Amino acid sequence: METHNQWMERALQLAEYGRGAVSPNPMVGCVIVHEGRIIGEGWHRAYGGPHAEVRAIEDTDAKGNSHLLPQATAYVTLEPCSHTGKTPPCADLLVSRRLKKVVICNNDPNPLVSGRGIRRMQEVGIEVERNVLEARGLELNKRFFTAMTLQRPYVILKWAETADGFLGYETGNPVQISGALSGMRVHQWRTEEDAIMVGFKTALMDNPRLNVRHWTGTNPVRIVTDKHLQLPEHLHLLDHSQSTIVVNYDRETGIPAEPERYALPSTAYLKIDEDRDLIAQLLEALHRRKIQSVLVEGGAAVINAFFESGLWDEIRRCQGRLTIGNGVPAPTPRGVFKGSEPIGDDLWTFYKRV
Repeated sequence: METHNQWMERALQLAEYGRGAVSPNPMVGCVIVHEGRIIGEGWHRAYGGPHAEVRAIEDTDAKGNSHLLPQATAYVTLEPCSHTGKTPPCADLLVSRRLKKVVICNNDPNPLVSGRGIRRMQEVGIEVERNVLEARGLELNKRFFTAMTLQRPYVILKWAETADGFLGYETGNPVQISGALSGMRVHQWRTEEDAIMVGFKTALMDNPRLNVRHWTGTNPVRIVTDKHLQLPEHLHLLDHSQSTIVVNYDRETGIPAEPERYALPSTAYLKIDEDRDLIAQLLEALHRRKIQSVLVEGGAAVINAFFESGLWDEIRRCQGRLTIGNGVPAPTPRGVFKGSEPIGDDLWTFYKRV
């Protein structure tokens, strides 16, 4: 098992290279080993592109190791797919190349296909071992697993508060709570999530861009709540510079029938039912658009609405050194404390929903 862990660790490391580039697919890595030596490896690099197993086989071929495959073991972080989507089934590829053994970190959580890839390989005599570093794989693809099992995006609540527990002044006057290093980390996080969200008051008072400037990566889809379409058009969120969803009670335009977030126009209006829970409706709509994660950056009303709905997964709280004496009270963290990390002069604490 220790040897299995060693090779699966490498597969998980490779899978990480796909972070921010493969959603709504999962991050997957694959390592092919023959007699204690890696003869090929690969990872899923982009949505719609070749899967990790394909990349690993191609790497094996390119290195002149094809003849070793019938005596080799493939370590894959997720059960090889058994259906034809944007690419052919990976289970069939492993069968056709006659691998001796396949070791898997996690089963595919999709109830329509779970276990089928494993059975396909076992039917032709490939030995299959499962659940190696299973918890690591679940953490790696927590967004994908949440979408498949709960039919909603993975929700991260993020805020910065002063040393005396406030989000800012009641007047809305700007206050810089976190430092530059924290800002860089937040922009890194933005590249890792499908969408980013703020409420009406934050949009109006702070006029945020909600894009990626201090890191390299893809801009998330922007989401803002504007129930009665009162936000002025000069705000950055309405500048048509990137895909933006305005959640409101009055209008629905620009939401395409095709359930693909890449089909969204620069600004789309999502109409929801005033008599139903806003958060639940929003997450249902985002799930239909294949948006698998949302980073909620405030303000207090929106974060508390997620708390009240129970539809959240993780908290990332920044505590700066500044004190202001009075202002908008910061939310009270909930869930299980998972750890802390100093970043510059700030202290970040992390929680997960029970």
